[in-house]
Amino acid sequence: MTSPDGVRVWHPGRPVPVAAMLRQQRRGGGDPTHRLDVAGCHWRASRTPEGPVCLAISNQDADGDIEARAWGEGSAWALAQMPALLGDLDDWTGFVPQHPLLEDALRRHPNLRLGRTDRVLEAVVPAIIEQKVTGQEAFAGFRALVRRHGTPAPGAGADHHLMVQPDAATLRSIPSWEWLALHIDPARSRAVVTAARHAEALERIVDLPGEEVERRLRSLPGIGVWTSAEVRQRAFGDPDAVSYGDYHVAKDVGWALTGAEFDDGGLAAYLAPWRGHRGRVPFLVAAAGLTRPRRGPRMTPREHLRTRDQFA
Repeated sequence: MTSPDGVRVWHPGRPVPVAAMLRQQRRGGGDPTHRLDVAGCHWRASRTPEGPVCLAISNQDADGDIEARAWGEGSAWALAQMPALLGDLDDWTGFVPQHPLLEDALRRHPNLRLGRTDRVLEAVVPAIIEQKVTGQEAFAGFRALVRRHGTPAPGAGADHHLMVQPDAATLRSIPSWEWLALHIDPARSRAVVTAARHAEALERIVDLPGEEVERRLRSLPGIGVWTSAEVRQRAFGDPDAVSYGDYHVAKDVGWALTGAEFDDGGLAAYLAPWRGHRGRVPFLVAAAGLTRPRRGPRMTPREHLRTRDQFA
């Protein structure tokens, strides 16, 4: 294994479930940009403002320390940003559970936080690919895109077959027939290419307030309520972002907390008292595994997210 270009030992002063935090960013079990739980270490490949990086983050040790090693041009940036990736900027002040099941979820998962990557295009691309299709199709399309058009992760990342997402220039150059070969239809590929054309502007919104981020994201064709929320959750760690238009979220929250499935309007009304922290409610419901029973035949590809169309 090659020597790292940088090492950081971080003492957060709190328990950090490293694997669970990085799982927030992983797109399915076969995501080529992540490999988790490899002998107590977790691997992530990314493209920072300073260049590509491979980050290896160890589980927290008995002294409360977390060691991260980095390879590539983006090493210094990624090591400096690592605490935010692991939820250090997530502030739960002002969130009141207001429901026994949410209180119990907080007790059972007291160390879970929302991480943020500060990389907007890297969150936009998979979110667009996940629009209006099954999770299986979405993850397969993203894997194919990264494996075919991404670049090998630097340093030790190559030993673990990690890949870095394609950069904006590469995304802009992929021809229409190649997108179809990746099983990504024209509507989604156009949205990805449009986002890639505005990549520099997208990265500049990373420090803006949530409402302004929402406005700017949704000003791009192909990015609607659902996609914007998915990006804000991962790139910004936004506690108020709710994935309206998702096939499961509203139904699961309603079933878990009231016994009756919500539609999106019902979910919005129910979450109103938590304004500023509305995304924490579905976050806790999911963390606690409070999902409604799945009955009947599995939905077929491209059918089960029809209700998301208007929320792309």
